[in-house]
Amino acid sequence: MQYKLFNTKKLNLSPIANRESQLSLSNILPIQHSIKIKKEFNIIANKIIEAKKKGASIILIIGAHVIRSGLQRYLIDLMQKGYISCIAMNGAGIIHDFEFALIGKTTEKVADYIKNGRFGFWEETAQINDIIFKDSENGIGLAVGKFIESNNFKYKKISLLANGYKLEIPITAHISIGCDINHQFPNFNASAFGNASYIDFLKFTKIMESLEYGVVMNFGSAVMGPEVYLKALSMVRNIARQEQRKISNFSTLVCDLIDIPKDYHKEASKDNPFYYFRPWKTMLIRTVSDGGQSYYVKGKHDQTIPQLWSAINELEK
Repeated sequence: MQYKLFNTKKLNLSPIANRESQLSLSNILPIQHSIKIKKEFNIIANKIIEAKKKGASIILIIGAHVIRSGLQRYLIDLMQKGYISCIAMNGAGIIHDFEFALIGKTTEKVADYIKNGRFGFWEETAQINDIIFKDSENGIGLAVGKFIESNNFKYKKISLLANGYKLEIPITAHISIGCDINHQFPNFNASAFGNASYIDFLKFTKIMESLEYGVVMNFGSAVMGPEVYLKALSMVRNIARQEQRKISNFSTLVCDLIDIPKDYHKEASKDNPFYYFRPWKTMLIRTVSDGGQSYYVKGKHDQTIPQLWSAINELEK
């Protein structure tokens, strides 16, 4: 049986200049030292500095809201100082970073634009699809970062992707087809994106090979981050087992808005809705149960990331 498919060639796109964007360069925060730093960040800062000395991986997983919260300068500074080995994000993170670098604005009023079918249909954002179609073998993060850095993007200094390309730090994108606005466009090629996202997954997994004595941090990724991390960890542990070594002595940090119990090292029962909050059971319990340490901090990104940055810089002195 053959089913009818939606014809994307009939779709109409508009110039991004016509869009009312909710975030602009004024939302990019300046670097400021945090006066109050939670103890968990001091602990993790010590572990990050030790990981750097030992050549162990320091992995940052972020939801797209980290970019929308204007924390690029903090992360770029940590990248430049060698305190981040890899940044993993979803497809929305790629879009926000690209739009910020291109026009200094991002994010639309979904409630308004969805009413007449204009949500997401912006011509300039469609460039991402052409970039990946031409350069899928490099992965999404590298291909888009290279394009931003190599072209006349007025605000590329605040781009995580462009800085990752310059510093040779992998920025990996892990997409779910149908979840991002660029998947709506007629020029979206699912095969190219699938291939590119898989290459990014393998890059991420390669960094995970050096996780012993390292650190994995998750700021605001409820599903993508924990799931990609879980599969990559199983892969690198599979090889480690064959080579009669272990990957177990590392630390995880989760920062989110969920108010989980203080005793978060104990797994919730299946009749508890918190059981299905993947960062908790996956990153704070199951994957560190044989020698690792885990930490949770409840807080908004514009509070937690500056505290992490401040704790690391205090120890640098």
